[in-house]
Amino acid sequence: MFVSTVTQMKILCLSLAQMKSLLKVGVEDAESDCYVPTTVVVSAAMTIAQLKEKICHDFGFHPLLQRWVIGKRLAQDQKSLHSYGIRKSGDQAFLFILSAHAAHLTRHQHKLDQEQQRIESGVSASVAGKTPPPPLLHHPPKPVVAPKPQLGWSCLACTFVNKPTRPGCEMCGDERPEDYQVPNIYQPDQAEALRLEQEQLALLQYEQAQREERELNYLYLLETEELNIIHNNIEAECPICFASLLPNEGIVLRECLHTFCRDCLIGTIQNSRDAEVSCPENCESKLLDREIKELLSDVDHQRFLEMRLSIAESRSEHSFHCQTPNCRGWCINEDEVNEFHCDICDATNCILCRAIHPNMNCKNYQDDLRIRAENDQAAQQTKQMLERMLQNGEAMNCPRCDVVVQKKDGCDWICCLMCRTEICWVTKQARWGPKGNGDISGGCRCRVNNMPCHPNCQNCH
Repeated sequence: MFVSTVTQMKILCLSLAQMKSLLKVGVEDAESDCYVPTTVVVSAAMTIAQLKEKICHDFGFHPLLQRWVIGKRLAQDQKSLHSYGIRKSGDQAFLFILSAHAAHLTRHQHKLDQEQQRIESGVSASVAGKTPPPPLLHHPPKPVVAPKPQLGWSCLACTFVNKPTRPGCEMCGDERPEDYQVPNIYQPDQAEALRLEQEQLALLQYEQAQREERELNYLYLLETEELNIIHNNIEAECPICFASLLPNEGIVLRECLHTFCRDCLIGTIQNSRDAEVSCPENCESKLLDREIKELLSDVDHQRFLEMRLSIAESRSEHSFHCQTPNCRGWCINEDEVNEFHCDICDATNCILCRAIHPNMNCKNYQDDLRIRAENDQAAQQTKQMLERMLQNGEAMNCPRCDVVVQKKDGCDWICCLMCRTEICWVTKQARWGPKGNGDISGGCRCRVNNMPCHPNCQNCH
């Protein structure tokens, strides 16, 4: 049993060669690549268990170490050779010899089996010679020791049993099951402890490399924060003109890190028809103001700012442009503000009349406008503008003094600048009658019986 398996196989080969041929057997073991062809004398009625006992008795290979394969099937102990097709001389079988460790065969169990075989042999010899068998020694039975449980996790892909602490399969690399927990009683062997130590060292090195990289990035950020534009530090290609860019020849946008050549970025800014210049790569990032200022000349940058203001004015819902000819001034009007002082031309604009009328109130200006409209073309155009606003519902006449008033934003409550009459915008009527607050005879009957004055009323009271 504990002699070299290769030596036993050679003994088996020399011994069996002297027997009569009936069953051709190929023998291999688990510790070498040696393959020994031989023959064994058997009978068709012999069971696999009897065949194992025969090999064990004659050559010392314990039955637990024997695995017989006949007809590409693993033979079972209780079945006969006849059931596996062994019926004539020359039929073939295969015997594989396991290692004692793989078969869980101990020295103690092997000695017990050898003593049992010697006893059985002695009994057989005594019966044959008609002599009484020697007395048997009665040893107290030893407790059965359960096999040591196998620690580790089985790979779901290749079924290989891995050590408990392995994060992935040693054979196929598949991940360890998520629900597996390393047993508390597991003690890693020397090789496993070395692997765990190396993994921990590699993790520490990775974390150190990450910290160093973050520190370098932070220092680089501090260096570039003072710069209006950032140049590329590696070779790149402009995605617009496909020009090759050597280090420091391209521009890297701060928000998206896309790299372009200087000429393509300048053309993108000059051809933009939006107040904000988007990245030419169609991403959501925008060019920063300091990047635009650094790329453009002073003249082009001033022209870009004027274009940006013009776009912002045209897209604003409540913008008001200064009425001085050729003046670029404008503002965003608010509901409570009725005048706009232009810082460019220093003129005071009346937002309600959409005109400049110094030393005149709105009523006097509108009365004078009607008179001048007969001979003055500019006054005629202003008068027509006010009429269009009245027709489009953008303005209305005060129900008390008839001056043109308009609502710029907010709720439906407005107040005439001339007579201070409170007006309901949706009904175009005074909120209160002659008796003042609470007199509903003015025309607006909002909140009477808890009903609004109009379906579109937006809190005129």
